[in-house]
Amino acid sequence: MRNSRWQPTLLIRTSIVLHLLALIGVIAEPGQWRWALGAVLANHALIALVGLWPRSHWLGPNWTQLPAAATARNEIALTIDDGPDPSVTPQVLDLLDRYAAQASFFCVGEKAARYPDLCREIVRRGHAVENHSQHHCHHFALMGRSGFMRELQAAQDTLTTITGQRPLFFRAPAGLRNPFLDPVLARLGLRLASWSARGFDTRSGDVERVKNRLLRGLRAGAILLLHDGNAARTLDGIPVILEVLPTVLAAARAANLRFVTLRLALS
Repeated sequence: MRNSRWQPTLLIRTSIVLHLLALIGVIAEPGQWRWALGAVLANHALIALVGLWPRSHWLGPNWTQLPAAATARNEIALTIDDGPDPSVTPQVLDLLDRYAAQASFFCVGEKAARYPDLCREIVRRGHAVENHSQHHCHHFALMGRSGFMRELQAAQDTLTTITGQRPLFFRAPAGLRNPFLDPVLARLGLRLASWSARGFDTRSGDVERVKNRLLRGLRAGAILLLHDGNAARTLDGIPVILEVLPTVLAAARAANLRFVTLRLALS
């Protein structure tokens, strides 16, 4: 579990100091308010841009690859988002069984509550269920601290009750966030995880393009991202993940890479 004490990053500490200096400056020299306001707005714009960069570490710790020890063991992580989905997830589980691969499923709390047996089956087969928020709101990145706490705590409660396994990792919907998220993660003992390679398989039904994006990032320590929920379909109506996954799993086996859950990579 992460240390529950939040440690602000250099960007956040600098931003706090900038706001204080701007306030002091306006009090001391009211006529300079335009410069103070400009500096504060520029700072807010920078923070907003950083929040739109899912793999950024500027707002807090963020797993974009596995720890050095896991990389040295030739481990790799497959993460699967937005489920569970009753028509896709069981087929994904069968593919993972075929290649003896473990994965981390970032599940949406309300979907898990709808399909609890499927979540329990994920864990029964040796995979991990992690936190992907309770509702997967499109406006997630615009929430404040209390909104983040409600979403994450609700998902923690839902997923823990269903599976008996407390999530250790969180992935923000679409990977987008703001500075209020990291203190909530610290409070709940969650680690933020993004990815090192993704297929954009919710947008593209082009199997070869999705496959090649992932294969280019196939290396020890990588964190790959696919989707069982909200998956794009091929022209034949097949979820892209089901067409892509066998090739990715086979390529990893040929490269002597072993798929593990994120929580196993901690050891």
